[in-house]
Amino acid sequence: MVLGEIADFLTGKTIQDTHDERYRQEIARILVEQKGFAKEEIRSRRDLRVTAGGNCAVIKVDFSVKIADRVCMIIRYAPGSLVTRHRPALAASRTLTGYQIPVVVVTNGRDAEILDGASGAVTARGLQAIPSKQELVNRIRSADFEEISEKRSERELRILYAFDVDDSCPCDTDICRLP
Repeated sequence: MVLGEIADFLTGKTIQDTHDERYRQEIARILVEQKGFAKEEIRSRRDLRVTAGGNCAVIKVDFSVKIADRVCMIIRYAPGSLVTRHRPALAASRTLTGYQIPVVVVTNGRDAEILDGASGAVTARGLQAIPSKQELVNRIRSADFEEISEKRSERELRILYAFDVDDSCPCDTDICRLP
């Protein structure tokens, strides 16, 4: 349900005001005001092209956080159960870039679970447990940013498609016409 329009906290652009968007805006505020990230280090609503067989769609990664020219953390928001969001969020962390993003956060806006990107293990719980900039810098020192093979990437994209795309949802945007 569209409630009107609001200014996006990160970009200042006018966007639709929805209940889900209010949660996303609050997450952005937490990242900047409490966790110490610069707005420029956070990219919101990042398109991710997903394919399965001959079908293609575009999903959004709510937030990606970049430090030292590498995406180090992604955050996926969706209402409801967090456990059901683990697998598609991990798949996104393996397909958004050519390497394994080390920290994956799933949130419903009220709670959060922080996952190790490589193992999928829950490392912390709660919105307050989202890593600060300094905590993320410390965590990525031991991350290897493993390259994701083409075969694995294809499997992860299929998982994302199965979890996140309603119906067969063929996409008619330019991003799906890419090879």
